[in-house]
Amino acid sequence: MAMRSMWKARGCWSCIRALHKGPEAAQTPQKDAVKRVFSGIQPTGIPHLGNYLGAIETWVRLQEEYSSVLYSIVDLHSITVPQDPAVLRQSILDMTAVLLACGINPEKSILFQQSQVSEHTQLSWILTCMVRLPRLQHLHQWKVKVATQKHGGTVGLLTYPVLQAADILLYKSTHVPVGEDQVQHMELVQGLAREFNKKYGEFFPVPRSILTSMKKVKSLRDPSVKMSKSDPDKLATVRITDSPEEIVQKFRKAMTDFTSEVTYEPTRRAGVSNLVAIHAAVAGLPIEKAVQQGAGLDTAHYKLLVADAVIQRFAPIKREIEKLKTDRGHLEKVLQMGSVRAKELAHPVCQEVKKLVGFL
Repeated sequence: MAMRSMWKARGCWSCIRALHKGPEAAQTPQKDAVKRVFSGIQPTGIPHLGNYLGAIETWVRLQEEYSSVLYSIVDLHSITVPQDPAVLRQSILDMTAVLLACGINPEKSILFQQSQVSEHTQLSWILTCMVRLPRLQHLHQWKVKVATQKHGGTVGLLTYPVLQAADILLYKSTHVPVGEDQVQHMELVQGLAREFNKKYGEFFPVPRSILTSMKKVKSLRDPSVKMSKSDPDKLATVRITDSPEEIVQKFRKAMTDFTSEVTYEPTRRAGVSNLVAIHAAVAGLPIEKAVQQGAGLDTAHYKLLVADAVIQRFAPIKREIEKLKTDRGHLEKVLQMGSVRAKELAHPVCQEVKKLVGFL
C-alpha cells in the first residue's frame, strides 16, 4: 500500500477521538457501547495454515463488518518464553508483513504493536490484583504448558491471561474472535469485567466471543492434535511462506489410513477428514462439495489435489509478503501509526480506571 494511503488514515482520527471523551466514557451504558473488535497474535514464527483459516481470515472479514477494529501484535505475550531480542524485533516486522499481505487494511482497522501502548501493562496490573491465584492455576492451558516446561512455568506464563484480559478491556471491546481453545480465557475476561463493574460501577462492556467457523486444523502427521508452530515434526505444519514443493511434500506425507476412498468422518477417519476440511476451507467449498471433488480419487491423489488448492490460495499472499519485507520503513510506519491510534483510545480509558481505583 502506498504511504500516502497510510497517511490518509489520519483523517479518521477525529472519529476515533470521539469514541472516548474522558470521564463521559465511564458513564456510557453498556448497551450503548460502540461495537468494537479486538484480537491479537504473537510474533513468534510464521503463521501456519491453521492460524490463517482459524484466525486471520476471520480478522479480514471482521474489518468489513465492524466500524471499530483493533488487531495487535502481542509482543509482550511472546516473552513468556525466552526470545532472542534480534529475532523478536525482526519477527514483529515479519508478522506485520504477513497480516498486511493476508488482507488486514490499516485504513479499516488499527494494526499496532502491543508493547508500544503502555496502558496495556498498567491495566493488567490492576486486573491482576483482582484475580485469585487458583483461578489462573485451574486454566487448562496453564496446566498443559507447565507440564511441558523443563523447570516449571514462569509467573508471566501464569498471568498472561490477565494481560490478555487487559488487552481486550482497555479498548472497551465488545467482540473478540476466539478459537475453541480460548473459551476459558474469554470466561476469565468476562468475569473480570463483571467484577470490576460490580466494585467500581458500570464501566467495561462484557465482551462477547465470536467463535470462528473453521474448526481446528489438525496436524498433518497426527490428526489427534491441532497444527502447531512448535511441532517438532517439520512435515506436520504448513506455513504460509512454504514453497509449493514443501507444501506438496507435507501433504504427500500426511497421515491417512488404509482405506483409499475419500470420505468425511472425523471420528472414524480423522486424517482424511482433516484433508477434506482443509480442502473445503481453502477452496471455499461446502464439505459435501469437497468430498464430491475427491470422488473417484484414492487418498494419495486427493492429497495432491488438496496441496494444489493450498498452493493456489497462498501464492499471492506469499508474493506480497516478500514484497513488503523489502520495505522495512513502511512496516515500521504502519506499526507506529497504529500504535498512536491505539493509544488515543487506550489512554482515556486507563485514566478513568485510575480515577475509579483511586490513583487519581
